[in-house]
Amino acid sequence: MAEAALKAAPDTEQELTDGFHLIIDALKLNGVKTIYGVPGIPITDFGRMAQAEGIRVISFRHEQNAGYAASIAGFLTKQPGICLTVSAPGFLNGLTALAHATTNCFPMILISGSSEREVVDLQQGDYEEMDQLAVAKTMCKAAYRVLHAQDIGIAVARAIRAAVSGRPGGVYLDLPAKLFGQAMNADAGQKSLVKVIDAAPAQIPAPDAVRRAIDVLKSAKKPLIIIGKGAAYAQADDAIKAFVEKSGAPFLPMSMAKGLLSDLHPQCAGAARSTVLKDSDVVVMLGARLNWLLSHGKGKNWGDAPKKFIQIDIEPKEMDSNVEIAAPVVGDIGSCVNALLNAMGDKWTPAPSDWIGAVSKKREENIAKMAPRLMNNNSPMDYHGALGVLRTVIKERPDAILVNEGANTLDLARGIIDMYKPRKRIDVGTWGIMGIGMGYSIAAAIETGKPVLAVEGDSAFGFSGMEVETICRYNLPVCIVIFNNDGIYRGTDVNTAGSDPATTVFVKGARYDKMIEAFGGVGVNATSPDELKRAVNAAMDSGKPTLINAVIDPAAGSESGRIGNLNPQSVVKKKK
Repeated sequence: MAEAALKAAPDTEQELTDGFHLIIDALKLNGVKTIYGVPGIPITDFGRMAQAEGIRVISFRHEQNAGYAASIAGFLTKQPGICLTVSAPGFLNGLTALAHATTNCFPMILISGSSEREVVDLQQGDYEEMDQLAVAKTMCKAAYRVLHAQDIGIAVARAIRAAVSGRPGGVYLDLPAKLFGQAMNADAGQKSLVKVIDAAPAQIPAPDAVRRAIDVLKSAKKPLIIIGKGAAYAQADDAIKAFVEKSGAPFLPMSMAKGLLSDLHPQCAGAARSTVLKDSDVVVMLGARLNWLLSHGKGKNWGDAPKKFIQIDIEPKEMDSNVEIAAPVVGDIGSCVNALLNAMGDKWTPAPSDWIGAVSKKREENIAKMAPRLMNNNSPMDYHGALGVLRTVIKERPDAILVNEGANTLDLARGIIDMYKPRKRIDVGTWGIMGIGMGYSIAAAIETGKPVLAVEGDSAFGFSGMEVETICRYNLPVCIVIFNNDGIYRGTDVNTAGSDPATTVFVKGARYDKMIEAFGGVGVNATSPDELKRAVNAAMDSGKPTLINAVIDPAAGSESGRIGNLNPQSVVKKKK
């Protein structure tokens, strides 16, 4: 009787899954291969489990650097870079990078563990309690919180689509601690997952907008094309090259667009920037914004010549942000450029030869004027001698990724180091912030598999320097060159009011190369351009984590590089 009853009883056992596995499965379903982050409560086990499931989990020493890595991974791949942090302080550390990603239009998702809603809402003092969703909403494109395991699939899908569609940017995904352990039926859980289809659909420009832009471009006597990092992100390289060459116009690449067409291309006006900005009459903005980096499209840098602007951007609100846009073309870069190419037809008349000749003459004059400064072998080095060496290194290794930050180190490198291929130069971006160096370097090495040359000011390096341990731990092919002039801008400032060092001065004669040796990397102290060249080539050949302390004259450099005009000056002299 008992045996018969047992046979008749339904099989109540069922396979279960939980929040941990559902998040991992949702990410894998949508092609996520790498997570950048810092482990800790409540996401420690999540990182372990993701790694066990085949996702590469790169653990950093600080969440901000992990976030910068995720942001540039998004730029390089057009897929959202994933940053994973702990709650409250960890979340806040990652938030800087999330805001940076949004400002620069890089697709990124910040995933943070958090305290339970009922505790946060009553402010009961949980471990690292914070209303993270409310804080994040002000810094990104979109922010979502997941409270139930069955909603994980749709939440991940929404985050991915928000990050990459339209103008890309940062997205926040809030995961309260209890979510991870929530169990549900495995089959139901699998069915709840969502694979995102066509996450960033093409946005075709209106035919009238294309015709208007072509009419304005036809009227130009002195056309100029400004190429921004939005064009580099689009990966419509062949179409952009065809459009620029068919137009015959000189082009000016913004720093992260350098290499989309080679800086040695005959139409490149990088070495004649002042001339083309002042004298042009029609300016095509291709994935670039008229923000502070271009003096907002007005003022003395743009000269007195009247100008008409054609702006190509996926975001309609970008139009007329600073000056009137005569021909706005709204859509994704690839679709817009192809539409313009088709509208130009087979009989397009290129830019007037006298304009091209004037730009070419000015460019050659400036290049010739600069050449001797780049060939000196001074010891200690100046910026030009050191950057002249690195210019040659990149010319001989055009596939290498150049990461660049600093004040003088950044501003001078932009103009001196030529780039030859797209998305090979990555730097501080729209905000001009310091601290991106090591995070960018790590992600660039991992996402591209290419060697990385990180050219850092000594001040900029300080924001992320501890990540040299991360570089060594993962044995990444990163060569860091620190331009060490003993301080911020210069190492010669003096405090006349007391015994403390001046606010911009660092330890004299610091040996940054010793830092990486502590973690098993290669450290080199270089005091001349010849020594620097040998050290960088050896590092790039070996692929070993290397840090080169490039000794720069402390007196070299200027206040805030080339943007010292942004520093307010006191007009009051204090009486003694």
